[in-house]
Amino acid sequence: MDTNTGRVVIRRSNSGLTVGAHLFGILSLILLLFWLLHYCGGLELDSDIPERIFNVHPFMMFFGLIFISGEGMMAYKTIAADKPVQKFIHMLLLLIAICMGIVGINAVLKYHKKENIEDFHSLHSWVGIATFSLFLLQWLVGFVLFMFPKGSPGTRARALPWHVSGGRALLYMAISAALTGLMERATLLQDKYHGNQARTINFTGLSILLFGIFVDLSLVFARYV
Repeated sequence: MDTNTGRVVIRRSNSGLTVGAHLFGILSLILLLFWLLHYCGGLELDSDIPERIFNVHPFMMFFGLIFISGEGMMAYKTIAADKPVQKFIHMLLLLIAICMGIVGINAVLKYHKKENIEDFHSLHSWVGIATFSLFLLQWLVGFVLFMFPKGSPGTRARALPWHVSGGRALLYMAISAALTGLMERATLLQDKYHGNQARTINFTGLSILLFGIFVDLSLVFARYV
């Protein structure tokens, strides 16, 4: 296999991985919404029903820190535009993810206050708040180094591998937080965690994990295209 043929094969594989990432991301979103709306009573930040307030949390955290974040990571491949435009969209999507994360964290804190539950006591909450804090730091450092005021070419070249690797690590941290959150919620459901609801939660978790794997593989293959 010559070099050009190899590049064509890798390009096709990469395109398939990207499509797979989009599909698993959309599937995860559909399953999560189905679970929250059908089994959990819906979601509303200003509701008088505590459970509906809580349900804003998993939706915002997944949609922001996992789905939008993953799409932002793939923006350099999925958006047909000049690199400065791709970079701007990448940073904008991640900023939207941060804003959604703030709303999601606010929702769970509001729920805890209504239910007199201690904040940040579980493994899920520790992983989640660490992920969000590092995500915010990653965005701020990336903005300063790559957008404005920009570091020197040498500094950007040295920082880029750390920035890319950090983004990939944060995606898996966010997924870990989501999966531990799903299991924590399933444990609290107790007798209700069976049958179709249990399968919905399990398939949601698997879809989220596969979304992260396909995003990561897509980024790895993109280096060889």
